[in-house]
Amino acid sequence: MKQLKTKICLNKQNQKINIPRWKQIKGWLTSIGNIENYQIGLLNYNIVTDEYLLELNNRVLKHNYYTDIITFNLSDSKDVIEGDIYISIDRVNENATVFHVKRMEEMRRVMAHGLLHLCGYNDKTPQQKIEMKEKENFYLERYNTTYK
Repeated sequence: MKQLKTKICLNKQNQKINIPRWKQIKGWLTSIGNIENYQIGLLNYNIVTDEYLLELNNRVLKHNYYTDIITFNLSDSKDVIEGDIYISIDRVNENATVFHVKRMEEMRRVMAHGLLHLCGYNDKTPQQKIEMKEKENFYLERYNTTYK
């Protein structure tokens, strides 16, 4: 398979949102794709508000509730990841407080979660939720030991 140029973009609805160490996070996300046997083509992370994500959830998925993430798979290939991931900064901040973790740790967890969806993991059933959480924890530990 031809090697693609990986492009991981960060788009912020509010430019005051700070995502420190973006270069390291991009390297970490690329490594997740590699470990899961995928190439990343174009991957857009869109950091938005609760209101924006609720409207998107209503309009596109017909779900009328807040969520921390919505992932859209835009790939035409089973081996290449291309997609748009929308993350609510409001949900990330609230979840960090609820789960007693640093905001950026929760942000990385949600970023990994969206990428894992694009790798084919789901979280609909109790067993899928366990597997997803185990994968998230594995990759968060990898970030903490490799990319800090």
